[in-house]
Amino acid sequence: MRLAHLLIGKSIAESLLIGILAIAFFINAFPPFFRGFGEIEGQTLKGWATNTSRPNHRVELQLFVDGEFVTTGIANTFRPDVNVRGWAGDDWHGYEFPLVGFNAGRHEARVYALHTSGDGARHTLQLLGNPIDFMVDKAGVITSLSKRVEN
Repeated sequence: MRLAHLLIGKSIAESLLIGILAIAFFINAFPPFFRGFGEIEGQTLKGWATNTSRPNHRVELQLFVDGEFVTTGIANTFRPDVNVRGWAGDDWHGYEFPLVGFNAGRHEARVYALHTSGDGARHTLQLLGNPIDFMVDKAGVITSLSKRVEN
């Protein structure tokens, strides 16, 4: 009976260890520290991005439209509202992506924070805010179809 209790205790300890390791890996690979928002203004997708664990860090971004990679950027333009709200350590966490060359019709833009871990061995993307739906008319004019929701 004592051997059975020892084996059950060992199994519980191993399960706890595996759980702790899984959580540690997840937080390292997919950190919950990125915040951001984007919206359409004219012919540009504008927004902000921060890493709350490193408030002065400039977040590297990737823009995807309709599931296709478009470009990279850095959140390093003047956005004092982000600092005022306490989400950043300074006023330089804005970004802008010009939206040019898209066919007429409905499109969906997604802005991701690029996170590097494992001394540069791993790269993961974290969606900032919600997907941004927009319409391009035949003249190339862009109209936002998304509601304003910041996270």
